[in-house]
Amino acid sequence: MDVPLWFALIVVGWLGVKLVRPPWWLIAVLLLGGFLLADSVFAPLIDSAVK
Repeated sequence: MDVPLWFALIVVGWLGVKLVRPPWWLIAVLLLGGFLLADSVFAPLIDSAVK
């Protein structure tokens, strides 16, 4: 079964919010931080560490 990555991320994120109940400001900070890190000078370092 092939599941698109965007769909899997949405499902995991939704389950995480429902089960763990983090504050909304923490979710916003993590999303914004990830977005900013993806466009920073650290992006190649993070990419090579993940792969």
